[in-house]
Amino acid sequence: MSLSQLIETAMYGLSQLFMLPVLLLVTVLFFYAFHALGRFLMQARQRRRGDPRAQELHAALRLDPSLGVTDLEAIAVHRLETLRIATRVGPMLGLVATMIPMGPALMALSDGQLQEVSRNLMIAFSAVILALIASAITYWVVSVRRRWLATELADIEKRGCRAAAHEQGGAPSDDPLAPLAAEGVQ
Repeated sequence: MSLSQLIETAMYGLSQLFMLPVLLLVTVLFFYAFHALGRFLMQARQRRRGDPRAQELHAALRLDPSLGVTDLEAIAVHRLETLRIATRVGPMLGLVATMIPMGPALMALSDGQLQEVSRNLMIAFSAVILALIASAITYWVVSVRRRWLATELADIEKRGCRAAAHEQGGAPSDDPLAPLAAEGVQ
């Protein structure tokens, strides 16, 4: 066996080792997307009813009135981080889950084993479909939640600036959240 054939065989064997972990990750991602969708729908319902629990940044400010705008932005980014990662990783996992079974499918095709070809193609396309559905769901959720958090942050800044201007007779403060944080957010 030549060095080239040895490397090719090793690469093929190594790639096949990743099939089960990739399929498991696609499955976890798919269920996570529906979990995130359920949490999103619950938060949307709370927002529609005016429930203060739906206002994540306001709640964080109530717990720690010393938080500034940068701190609240960091909280918002942190709250969206897992969803953003899921949105970006899903298509990559789907592509990997499509490509791994293609090797065995092509080998089976060359041997005339059409049943094995169809089994491998079924795995490949099912995995990519589930990964893309999961990514589409998490993309939608992260997009709307990003808007909610940005609107909430703008509201906090606006209320902080108004409160500072009122306290100082019209002159804005360096930290627009300081008076708001001192009072506590209602």
